[in-house]
Amino acid sequence: FASMIVFRNHSQEIPFKKLKTFYDEAVLKKQKIVEAISVSSYCPKEKEVFSRYVNLKYVDSNKLIFFSNYNSPKAKQFELHKQVSLSIFWNVTNVQIRMRGMIDKTSPEFNEVYFAARSQEKNALAISSDQSKKINSYDDVVQKYQNTLKSKDLKSCPSYWGGFSFEPYYIEFWQGHESRINKRLAYEKISDVWNEYFLEP
Repeated sequence: FASMIVFRNHSQEIPFKKLKTFYDEAVLKKQKIVEAISVSSYCPKEKEVFSRYVNLKYVDSNKLIFFSNYNSPKAKQFELHKQVSLSIFWNVTNVQIRMRGMIDKTSPEFNEVYFAARSQEKNALAISSDQSKKINSYDDVVQKYQNTLKSKDLKSCPSYWGGFSFEPYYIEFWQGHESRINKRLAYEKISDVWNEYFLEP
């Protein structure tokens, strides 16, 4: 596997216990790229929704954490509109997990510890890339990366890079069925209580 999701400070809330169970089943059945999640955000300025895949690194109690450039378009969209949606699909178990929730940055201290533990190669790209900005060619991307790999302190986390912590208030577990009688079990958090209900396929 390219990566794994780290579960820590295990939440005893039912939706998060189910998330861990479904994750364990996907890993057991050798799901490729098990950490890939789709994140959809809304840009109030452009009045459009944007989606992209990121690598989910941690499920820490009731929060899901991934990392990115804080100057990227998605980071700016998160600041303007903190409500986002996440989707996970594990094809080996035919399970889709949909979530809605609120997002915020992780602390600089948390980012520094995580960054220092990563490889120099990964950190060099995080430092060298002005994420999503236009550049003349891919060769220029490679050159910036190579220059950074040679010359920079690759263990100090830059201020423009770090984590995002997503706390869901809605989680839906979709289990596909051959006859299309798909099972949809939803959890919605209202006044700190998770309400459970089924949805029609």
